[in-house]
Amino acid sequence: MLSFFRRICSAFVVAAAVLSLCPLPTAHAAVYSALQVTNSGGGTITMTPGEVKTITTTFQNTSDFTWKNDGAGYVSLYTYGPKYRTSVFDPGTWLSPSQVKRMAEASVAKGKIGTFTFQLKAPTTTGTYAETFKLASESYSWFDGGEFTLNITVKNAATTTAKSTTSSSSTTTTTPTSTTVSSDHATLSMVSANKVKAVAGKSVTLSAGFKNTGTTTWKSYGLRAPDMSIASTGSFKHVSWKGDIVTSTVGTVKPGETAYVTFAITAPKTNGTHTAKFQFTANDAAVDDTFVSIPVEVTGGAAEAINAPKDDSVDDGSQSVAYIDEPTIRVGVLIVDEETDSQVVITSDDSDFDVKDIDGNLLAEMKKGQSVTAAWNGKTYTFDRGKGVEKVSSGIRFIPKTVNAVMKVSNFDRKVTRGSSFTDNTFRNILELRYNTPNDRTWLINELPMEYYLRGLAETSNISPAEFQKTLITAARTYAFYHWSRATKHKSEYFHVDAWLDQVYKGYGQEARTPNLTAAVDATRGRIVTYQGETAITPYFSRSDGRTRSWSEVWYGTVPWCVGVTVPADAGKTLWGHGVGMSASGALAMANDGQTYDQILKYFYTGIDVTKKWE
Repeated sequence: MLSFFRRICSAFVVAAAVLSLCPLPTAHAAVYSALQVTNSGGGTITMTPGEVKTITTTFQNTSDFTWKNDGAGYVSLYTYGPKYRTSVFDPGTWLSPSQVKRMAEASVAKGKIGTFTFQLKAPTTTGTYAETFKLASESYSWFDGGEFTLNITVKNAATTTAKSTTSSSSTTTTTPTSTTVSSDHATLSMVSANKVKAVAGKSVTLSAGFKNTGTTTWKSYGLRAPDMSIASTGSFKHVSWKGDIVTSTVGTVKPGETAYVTFAITAPKTNGTHTAKFQFTANDAAVDDTFVSIPVEVTGGAAEAINAPKDDSVDDGSQSVAYIDEPTIRVGVLIVDEETDSQVVITSDDSDFDVKDIDGNLLAEMKKGQSVTAAWNGKTYTFDRGKGVEKVSSGIRFIPKTVNAVMKVSNFDRKVTRGSSFTDNTFRNILELRYNTPNDRTWLINELPMEYYLRGLAETSNISPAEFQKTLITAARTYAFYHWSRATKHKSEYFHVDAWLDQVYKGYGQEARTPNLTAAVDATRGRIVTYQGETAITPYFSRSDGRTRSWSEVWYGTVPWCVGVTVPADAGKTLWGHGVGMSASGALAMANDGQTYDQILKYFYTGIDVTKKWE
């Protein structure tokens, strides 16, 4: 995806305009999420060799900002699994062999539906193909819930059989009269979303496909809540349900054909991850062990952050007037997957370094310029320092002999895999390879002092006004410190913040390119936003429409320092972002008018103080 900084011009006026238009990506933990509503053929397509078909898929915008099909952060489809792959189904009408199409609508507000229409051209080789795609906000993020797979069968016309039109069957509701387990057999063949993010209490529409793998023709089919006494199931109850009947359709589905069901759920009111699990029924009876099960992450906007408990083992200085030691923050910088051939090659041009396991046991001593290849192979960690593959039972750490020296991931290049203007594969201090079971993925984690982390942030340009830079840096430091002190947001993956969805962190390369931002970091060292002595989470967004919103207007609960204020510089403009906290364009205007960073923060966050936590 094209780099945001490729678009920044050297003139300050242009830079200011860019900042006022772009949805600042992540200091407010923006939600980049989508929910697939419809898909051509229910995701199952049959084509003849060389045939061109038009595919249409629609997604509900479940993000906390308006989607656009042009400008910074525009929304489009990319090939995925692996990401940026070249597809054999590209008919030559795509934006590129890996970028398919932009969203059809000029803009899609939160809760509304966006449309993506594109063509596929079948290859000449017959067979079965699985083509995976995913939504992306250009330069900012992939969308959770934006991934889908088209199961495509390419076969000669003479052998093509007509498909049943089960998805357009009558939707007359029937009430199952028996809970008897059917002798029929079915297989879940598709689901519109592998995971859903939703605001508490909001309705979500989903769809699923079930293939008839038995010998009996279905005359009716649907979904049933398996046990309404189970809180995690009962909490999903939607007004469209009939008792425990989630959905029911009358229609003929022969053996080998697929039944498609569309159903609605209500997101639970409790934050966290809940599982919506429903029993498939055919001919008025439950079908063996066939269920659809979808994890639903309920965020209530950003309300979960304000309720996150503190980590009692962490001294955040709230009970003391003395300074604390500068925090060491852990940042998830890279998911180790097909982008780097599921391994990392670590070296340093700056320092000798040690290779240790997470218990501190020394595995190898490396000289400056030497490389170590490391991976998680699905069963154990491995590393190769040039003496063959060696195994280790725990995560692997790469520790420079010179503290805060620069380490390099030499097989990671954003210019090659992400279309960025810069490689950005260098990071100060420690790197750690760590697999986690809950999400079944491996991260490369950067462990470094908080102030060096802030130097590597890409939240504004190097040429914006100094007081504006100080304002954003202080808000970003507060956000990072808040999650460092709680250590809960990414606890299962062993780090505090990630380098993309939380705050955009690009490491040492960004630091080297932005000396003015480094000066802003140094000028505000250790300073965070507090409210009555406690760390105050500080959401911000790109631009208001003349006023900011109170926390309670957008999310759940009340946050006393996040109340609405007027933003004269934004009057008459269109809201970009969630609207809570600080308007970046408003803050920029105040900085240009001579306001200091602490004055700007105290204007947008009511009743706060700027407190120095460490020296």
